[in-house]
Amino acid sequence: MAHWMDRLASGEQFDTRQWVEILSQYQNETVREALFARARQTAQRYYGNAIYVRGLIEFTNYCKNDCFYCGIRRSNACAQRYRLTKEDILSCCEEGYALGFRTFVLQGGEDGRFTDDAICDIVSAMREGWPDCAITLSIGERSEESYRRLFAAGANRYLLRHETADPEHYARLHPQGLTLEHRKACLYALKRIGYQVGSGFMVGSPYQTLEHLAQDLQFLSQLRPHMVGIGPFIPHRDTPFKDFKAGSLEMTVYLLGILRLMLPGALLPATTALGTISPKGREMGILAGANVVMPNLSPLSVRKKYLLYDNKIATGEEAAEHLAALQRRMQAIGYTIVTDRGDCKPAAKGTRC
Repeated sequence: MAHWMDRLASGEQFDTRQWVEILSQYQNETVREALFARARQTAQRYYGNAIYVRGLIEFTNYCKNDCFYCGIRRSNACAQRYRLTKEDILSCCEEGYALGFRTFVLQGGEDGRFTDDAICDIVSAMREGWPDCAITLSIGERSEESYRRLFAAGANRYLLRHETADPEHYARLHPQGLTLEHRKACLYALKRIGYQVGSGFMVGSPYQTLEHLAQDLQFLSQLRPHMVGIGPFIPHRDTPFKDFKAGSLEMTVYLLGILRLMLPGALLPATTALGTISPKGREMGILAGANVVMPNLSPLSVRKKYLLYDNKIATGEEAAEHLAALQRRMQAIGYTIVTDRGDCKPAAKGTRC
């Protein structure tokens, strides 16, 4: 596997055995530093020193699903449930626009109260009110017709993490009735419609092996998403996985470096989970090739209720009202916050990112 970074950057595909060998080096400091230096150079070639911000609006924590790792799973009777109104959401957008945000991310559980008609009404109002902004949805698995309606209403982007590309592992993380096959079908439908599509996975989720991570990378290489969100698994006290240990910060940033070389023009967030597991987690993600952060625009009264995992940061510098502090943190490592839409850059070989 000599020169594997060159081979990866050139678009070469690796088999599972090769990926496992590469992934097993994640604690090798020489390899890590070489990877991160290469990843930073690649990110700068496409994006300069820009770090894009997205205004995150977590508008409902009701969910019909019962995923074993998730704090807002249907069976969690301890969750403090809430729904934002259309007026609440538009108020968040108004505040965010004044702060300089040009991308809004509507994220929520799979809440049946928010029908296609309801979401289309909200998206249409956002598109009318802020026509120069990108609108990203992260609301789970829906029908292709639903995705088409939302796209026609004005949504540009859709985030749907596949979580794991191994069907048996997927079944160990989700209840019966949720399948990897259907999740993948949703992702490919979103691409057909014309969305900028984001996928991703948890790092260090229960029962995960290096072979599973290899499959994740192989799937993303095939899907060619515009965005990839990865973060360490962090347990939630009110889920079946409460006693599992958190995923590795070191492996997560190592994978970010790999993803930057594999998908050079993609948008890679330094996720909230990274910032939760380490005070310098987001900076480490940026220095490994990430180029997106997602400050929280949700009302202060609900931020602590959208608790996907324990100790999720919600009101510190990651919050939208502390954007200046986040800017200073990025400047300290040589980057600058940019508030434009920050679209994915086409990769050099003609792929879409």
